[in-house]
Amino acid sequence: MKTGLVVEGGGMKCVYSAGILDRFIDEKLIFDECIGVSAGAANTASFVAGQRGRNLRYYVEHPKDPKYCGVKQFLLHGNYFNLQYIYGDLTNEGGRDPLDYDAVMKNPAEFFITATDADTGEARHFSKTEMPRNDYRAIMAGCAIPALCKPVSIDGHTYYDGGVADSIPIDKALSDGCDKVVVILENPRSFVRQPQKFKFAYHLLLRKHKKTAELIDTRYLRYRECLSRVYELERAGKIFVFAPPENTGVSRDTVDPVPLTKLYETGIADFDKRYGELLRYLGE
Repeated sequence: MKTGLVVEGGGMKCVYSAGILDRFIDEKLIFDECIGVSAGAANTASFVAGQRGRNLRYYVEHPKDPKYCGVKQFLLHGNYFNLQYIYGDLTNEGGRDPLDYDAVMKNPAEFFITATDADTGEARHFSKTEMPRNDYRAIMAGCAIPALCKPVSIDGHTYYDGGVADSIPIDKALSDGCDKVVVILENPRSFVRQPQKFKFAYHLLLRKHKKTAELIDTRYLRYRECLSRVYELERAGKIFVFAPPENTGVSRDTVDPVPLTKLYETGIADFDKRYGELLRYLGE
């Protein structure tokens, strides 16, 4: 039996999946294939590396540094989230909080990072084998929010946040042969994505990448269809879904450590509450 893990993105809301993934590490739960989107990909990298607690520091400690994110970073570098600082300076060997690259590579699990080709609009799932040591551009690309961040160039192509093309890559996991798939969402079950605001502004900022802008126009419809499929598969017992509760007080750009820590602890509590159910689903 092949098991899969899909971790949705959502900026700082992904502190919820950080809690669940830390409990996976505690209980030595492993998956044959792990797919992460946007900040969910960064969380998944720490999980694959077995670095418990590392993700939480990226939500409640490192954002205290003004270089992490903010309007100033956007004006200086064109990135609201300073991707080079987060996934370069902090993450590389010798950085303040490096990813254990060797552990990622030694882990037998397949690990994919979802990004969106800025020109074609197609999803690109970078394998960990395409991620050189101290070169985490694949994660940067997967986290580059259109209009708020510059696209990231890799091998002559430019990429944006993977959530634009494939917010919840459940179909990839299933097509790759996963028999059991655990999905961690970053929005409550009642969430209904609405059309993106400020259409004129993001079309202007994305004028060199018109396909990406067009995808943003219709993303809310595709996301609703995707969630409908996720819940349909869950009802059929084919996948297992974690989702945060209502009114967490955390948005994509929240930097207040108090609600972030609370949401992390909510992820831990949700795992503990459903641990037995999860084991039964996985057949363990």
